[in-house]
Formats: sequence, C-alpha cells, structure tokens
Amino acid sequence: VLTGTILGMIFGASSLYLVLKVGLTVSASIPVAVISLAMFRGWAKIGGRDSTILENNITQTAGSAGESIAFGVGVTMPAILILGFDLELTRVLLVALLGGLLGILMMIPLRRALIVKEHGSLKYPEGTACAAVLKAGANEESRALASPSAQAEIRAAQAAGLGRSPGAKVVFTGFFVGLAYKTLNVAFKGWKDVPEKVFGAPLKGGSVGAEISPELLGVGYIIGPRIASIMCAGGVLSYLLLIPLIKFFGEGLTTPLAPGTTLISAMSPNGIRGAYILYIGAGAVAAGGIISLFQALPTIWHGVRGSLANIGLGGKAGASEAAVLRTDRDLPLKVVAIGIVLLIAVIMLAPSLHMNLLGALLIVLFGFLFVTVSSRLTGEIGSTSNPISGMTVATLLFTCLVFLLVGWKGGTYYVTALSVGAIVCIASSNGGTTSQDLKTGFLLGGTPKLHQYAILLGAFASAVVLGPILLKLNESAIVYMPAAQVAPGLKTDVAKLDAEKQALIGPQARSDTAAYRVWHKTDTTAGPAGKYLVNDRGEAVWLVDPGINGAYNKRPDGSEVRKFDAPKATLVSYIIKGILDQKLPWALVLLGVMIAVTLQMSFVPALAFAVGVYLPLSASSPIFIGGLVRWLVDRRTRSKAAYAAMTEEQFTAESDKSPGVLLASGYIAGGAIAGILIAFFAGVLGDFDTAVTKWATANNPFFEGPNADLLSLLPFAPSRGPRKGAGAEGEASPGILLRPWQ
Repeated sequence: VLTGTILGMIFGASSLYLVLKVGLTVSASIPVAVISLAMFRGWAKIGGRDSTILENNITQTAGSAGESIAFGVGVTMPAILILGFDLELTRVLLVALLGGLLGILMMIPLRRALIVKEHGSLKYPEGTACAAVLKAGANEESRALASPSAQAEIRAAQAAGLGRSPGAKVVFTGFFVGLAYKTLNVAFKGWKDVPEKVFGAPLKGGSVGAEISPELLGVGYIIGPRIASIMCAGGVLSYLLLIPLIKFFGEGLTTPLAPGTTLISAMSPNGIRGAYILYIGAGAVAAGGIISLFQALPTIWHGVRGSLANIGLGGKAGASEAAVLRTDRDLPLKVVAIGIVLLIAVIMLAPSLHMNLLGALLIVLFGFLFVTVSSRLTGEIGSTSNPISGMTVATLLFTCLVFLLVGWKGGTYYVTALSVGAIVCIASSNGGTTSQDLKTGFLLGGTPKLHQYAILLGAFASAVVLGPILLKLNESAIVYMPAAQVAPGLKTDVAKLDAEKQALIGPQARSDTAAYRVWHKTDTTAGPAGKYLVNDRGEAVWLVDPGINGAYNKRPDGSEVRKFDAPKATLVSYIIKGILDQKLPWALVLLGVMIAVTLQMSFVPALAFAVGVYLPLSASSPIFIGGLVRWLVDRRTRSKAAYAAMTEEQFTAESDKSPGVLLASGYIAGGAIAGILIAFFAGVLGDFDTAVTKWATANNPFFEGPNADLLSLLPFAPSRGPRKGAGAEGEASPGILLRPWQ
C-alpha cells in the first residue's frame, strides 16, 4: 500500500500538471502496475521477498487514485482565480479530499451489481488491461494464488504468444528521458521551447507553433491518432481560420471591439485569442460536454435503473463476514453510510467552502447520480471516453440555475457553486477509477475490502499532496503588473478592505518588499477586474496576474513566464459567472456552441475538437505528432503474423498495454515532474534562471536569434535507424522521443 501510495502521488502530480496544460489526463494504473512488478522483483534479487500477484494488485489500486483526483482538481479549482478569489490551500485540500473519498464510498455499494453481476456485459477495458499486465508479470508461485479464471486466461495468453512480461525498463527509460529533456530545454535554455511562425498577408494573423515537449508527445501516443488529430484540427480552426478572419474584418476598426480592450490592428494572434477565441472555445467545450452527456443518456438511465434495482446486492443481511467468500467481502454498508454522512457534515461545516444545506443536498443528489453513471460508463466505454466534463457542466448549470431562482448571486455564492461542482466532478472521476480497480481485483481473485482500503488511503495521500502543488504551480508564474500601466489612477476605499496585508512573492519580491492591502475588483470600471495590491491611501500599486489562466506572460523586467491555460477551469468560471451575474459575451459563446453542433452533425466528436479550439495550437500540435507516431507503429505491428488474425478490438487491447504506451507514460511522468520541479525552484533559483536566460539569449542560436525557431526543431527530428525490438526486426524506429520498442 505504501509503495502504491507513493507512486500514486507521483503520477497524480504529473496528471495535475498535464490537466493544467491541456485539460487531459491519462490512466496511471498500468505504469504503476509495471513499476510495482519491477520494484518487488528487484527487491527479491537482493534477498527480500517477491510480491504476489494480489499484492501487486493492491499496489496498483493504491497508486491509481491520484490521477482521477488530479483531473477533478485541475478542471475545477483554478476557476476560483478567474472568479476573483484566492486559491486557498485549505479549500483545495478539502475539495480534493472530500470529493475523492465520497466517490469511493458511493461506489462501494454498487460493486456487486456492476462488477460481479454484470461481469459479462461490462468489460471495464482499462481494468481488464491492467489485470492482463499483472498476469503476464507474475511468477509461477504468484499465479497459483490467482483465481481459477485468471489462471485459465494466463495459460491461453501464453499459448497465443501474447503473455510476455512487460519491461519496467521501458517506463523508467521514458521517465528519465522525459526528465532530462525537459530540464535541458526549460531550465538550461538549451533551445527555444515553443518554435512558431506568424504569417503575413494574405493569411495575416495566422500562425503555427509547437511545444514539442515529452509529456505532450506521450499524451498523443496514448490517446491515439484519431482523437489527437481531431484535437489538433480544432487548433487549426482557431489559428488558421478564426484568428485571421477576426484580423481581416477588424483591422480597419478605429475603436476596440468588445470584449477586447485594444484595437484589433494592434493585436497579436495570442492577443486575439485571449480577447475573443477563448469565449468561442469555452462555448464549444460546454456544448461538447453537454452533447456527450446527452449521447450517454440511454446508458445513464439504464445504469441508474439497473444499479438501483440491484442495490440490495450491496450487502448480505444477516451473513457474518466469515460466511462470505473472501473474494466477495466489501466494507460494511454501515461503515460506508457513516463515512458518507461524516463527509457531508464536514462539507457543510468547512468555512472555506461557503457551503449551505441546499449545496450539500445537491452534492448528495448529483454525487450519487454521477458516481453511478461514471462507474457504469467506464465499464462500457472506458475511462478515456467517460464524459466527466459533461457531468460537471450539467452539475454547474443546474446548481447555478437553482441559486439564480432563489436569488443567490455573486460573492460567496460563486465559491458555493464551484465547491458543489468540484466535489461532484472529483467524486464522479474517482468513482470510475474505483470501478476499474475493483474489476482488476475481481479478475485476479482479490479481496474487495482490501482494495477499498487501499484506494481510500491512496486517495487521501494524493489529495493532501495535490493542493500544495497546485498552489505552487500558480505562484511560480504569477506576474505583478504595475497598476499605473494597466489601470492608471485606479483607487478604492481602503476602509472597506481587510486589515491583513500581503507582500509580493517570487522574483519580483526582491525589488519591492512592502506589504499591501488586497482588493478583489469584480468589475471592469477604470481597469480590468482582478486582484490588486493597494497602499494605505487606497491607490492600486500592482495587478496580481495569476500563473493559471493569467493574461501577462512577461514581467516588467522583460523576463518571460510560462502560464497554464487550464481550459476546462476557464469553462467552469464562465458558466458560474455567466449564469449568476449574466455577464458574458454570449454572441462569441454561441458561436462556439454552433461549432460543436456542426461537428457533431458531421459525426466528429465535438468535445475533443472543442478542446482543440480552446487550447493554443502549440499545445495540440505535439499531441498530433504523438498520435501520428502511434498510427505508424500500430500499422507496422498489425502486419506481424501474431497480430494479423486479431479483431480490431483485440488488437486495440494489446496495443493499449504495449511497451510503446509504457514508454509514453514514462515521458509524461518525467516531463511533468521536471516541469513541477522547475516551477518549485523558480523563486529559489531566480538569479540562476536570469543568468542562464541572459547567456542563452546572447550566445545560444538554438534559443534566440533569427534561426532559433528552425534550429529548435532539430532535437525533435526523427532518427531513422534500426533498433532491436523497435518493431519488426531491422525496421526503423519512428522518432527520437517516441521509440515504441514493440
């Protein structure tokens, strides 16, 4: 459990970094399972005891909780910054912890109905794939402890030549390559990290760019060519059609076009994106989420009806634990019920959540509904296709409409609505993950109660770690803009502000050590809305631009910072503010809605495309490249005799647990952990970063200069040379970063 918990915190941190960048996460279960097998196998070689297949299953279960909690935290909590509040540590910790534990407890009574009774109809693809990995890596003694059905499947896989043990070396190689690559690129300024090209007439305003980082390449490889291509197509629409169109029609305007505040003729492509495209993208993402939810309605209704009908299977009244088979023992329903009641009580009593009775009732209602839905949908279509975003949007829409009907607008009701949505989002996400883990245990003959304890401990530890990481990532990219520059003459009544003062943090704190009052400005009169630091006379001195969803990427001294886009958190804030305050540029939002509807009518997944519309093209293009490499590898692998006779479903299942996917998972973890460490040390090593940047700007043609955009592509250039194990014998390995080693 301890090993799995630590691995869960590592993969949870990398998942949080990823969801802040591109709004996506990937499953951590298989990489954790492979690493667990390797670690205990290595321990046995130096005199320790090797783990059994069931112990590895427990490790994998404890390690899987971090990823699902990270998704919910990254999707919802950064919205608090956009809504004008501080990202308080206690608020983030409580939401992550309460949502994670609530999702697990609400899923436990459904286990027998979904995992056992419907074993033949609900496949749980990720859970089944993870079970296959653990079976393949188990030794003979360990396999004897598995269930009879698991032993039969192991023998069948070996007979088909598909039961090979996965190599943990692949995951570790990917991790260290990703770590080293990101460190050289970002910390030591080895080359420009986002090469780009801005076009002139006749496509004025159009641009292309690529942040080809290891974690984004890994994401593209794992999600596959189709979704990766659709996401990139959304970015192409934004950067090569919508932005040039806005530039073409708006360049002759002599006044700013709302919601923009400067002339379109003076805007860069990123400026146009920030003023207009983000609203279009948010509308598209909202519509895509709702469409995905509506598509799942028949399944949702069937799942809710079936689960409620079978809820009696959740416990066997009158039967002692000794009379129940080991493989059928759950946490007692009494413990589950008491746990849920206690969690709801904490939610209501926690002052940082600003919760009331109505909000708590909505959490119980939507929590149980969407945990049930999520648990069933992951069994039918897998975690990747599970519309958690749509469930979150639906929860927020309904919650905000209820608040509007009872007259609750603005202020603390923003936080209440966000807390409801965030807890339900995390609970739904973790409910689906718990289902996958319990399916793996069911296939291997594990004890459900032990798995439930393991994932509860894993969720608790990951929730505690993710809060400080989120705050630090935000703080590392904060920019303090002089108020005289962005809002000249801005003042407020200092008597209405709290007496508590704040000082600057990060590199800019060295030039200004004074402490200021905090003013959360909610309107755009005389200056942009946001958090301001004001002096004792009420004069605004600094605009605090957050690191997540911030608008400024250069400090006053000219040094650049890397902001996090957090696309789905922006959508969450727009929903809350748009309904409770009715202040949104609805024309732009509805344009995005129509884009999503048009794509869905063309049988193109609207949500994936919509996320691409919102994200910078520089973020979706490396995902596309990773998907392209996956297509090349799968095409070559498909031609081998062992795979040629497989159905498409069988081949996809084998491909999803291939060494290429494990290597890509390593890239994601290594690149993301490097990014987190660089962010954590940004304030401590500010002088070092400044010195390296200054040297690279003056002396490194890969980082700065007329050819830097072209030269910086060289580290990503594909290598073409035979590598043993890369594919069919003697074939070229596609890509310097993504060697699938199949």
